[in-house]
Amino acid sequence: MIRVGIVGGTGYTGVELLRILALHSGVEVAVVTSRADAGLRVDALYPSLRGYINAVFSTPDIETLDQCDVVFFATPNGTAMQMAEQLLARGIKIIDLSADFRLKDVQEWSRWYGMEHACPDLISDAVYGLPELNREAIKSAQLIACPGCYPTAVQLGFLPLLENNLINVDHLIADVKSGVSGAGRKAELAALMSETGESFKAYAVNGHRHLPEIAQGLALVAGQPVSLTFVPHLTPMIRGIHATLYGQLSGAKLDDIQALFEQRYQNEVFVDVLPQGSHPDTRNVRGSNQCQISIHQPQGGQTLVVLSVIDNLVKGAAGQAVQNMNLMFGLQEDAGLKVIALYP
Repeated sequence: MIRVGIVGGTGYTGVELLRILALHSGVEVAVVTSRADAGLRVDALYPSLRGYINAVFSTPDIETLDQCDVVFFATPNGTAMQMAEQLLARGIKIIDLSADFRLKDVQEWSRWYGMEHACPDLISDAVYGLPELNREAIKSAQLIACPGCYPTAVQLGFLPLLENNLINVDHLIADVKSGVSGAGRKAELAALMSETGESFKAYAVNGHRHLPEIAQGLALVAGQPVSLTFVPHLTPMIRGIHATLYGQLSGAKLDDIQALFEQRYQNEVFVDVLPQGSHPDTRNVRGSNQCQISIHQPQGGQTLVVLSVIDNLVKGAAGQAVQNMNLMFGLQEDAGLKVIALYP
């Protein structure tokens, strides 16, 4: 039985981890931390977990977490890096859902996240936790940098094209929409339903923190730098990421690209390539760890359009983190994640 700790158990990704791990047969949730709610039963804050999680929130300290085999950080950026060295020194594996270890260039990380990195020497040891790309490295990793929600949807959509040099890397466009839960569980004017409902907007057009993460991943696959325009949008829904991706083809036919995507992902339990001409809908992956993808070539022109949808809290966060844990501990990759999307 794997003893799990969750640092930051009161946010949306933290409670999503609890929802998934509560029914995972190979896991015991040993520690759940929250400074603000220390001493309170987890199921008092989240009654949906009554009868499944008996833990009490505790303060996040090393001695308490020492009883764990793996610790998930569902925390704001800058928290995991403060504790990582001590936990790793005690043989405890780490799966970080924040951005602390995603970027390999520490100066680039500091520029985007506005702080000095506390343990830059660990960055090179961190394995980027996109299983469809780094499965073998994840299996032997001690420290996982779990991808962001936008980067997950975008990279899975572009991956087969870049692996096979089928699009021009100088003209990549990612037009991506997110539900409001992507902003986290906090009191913020811009996230109020009365502010987001009946409205739709782009934001951070001049530079979003996920841009360098996406560009880094795409460049590694392409084997060269890429030029990416990434525009995120906020939509009046709770869950979901919808990525509309554009690339300029270098001669391949749509039928061949469809076959390529189907072949690339045929053994990936959490990536579903839809029939040609389909339009994936975020509601069809809501609550699941699935990514659904479809490919289009409008008017038979040189622009290829890839549609990629995920649930930002599951495949974009907690579900992917559990997928990584399963690989790290030699379990079935889909253990605890066999969930059919909610409908309606």
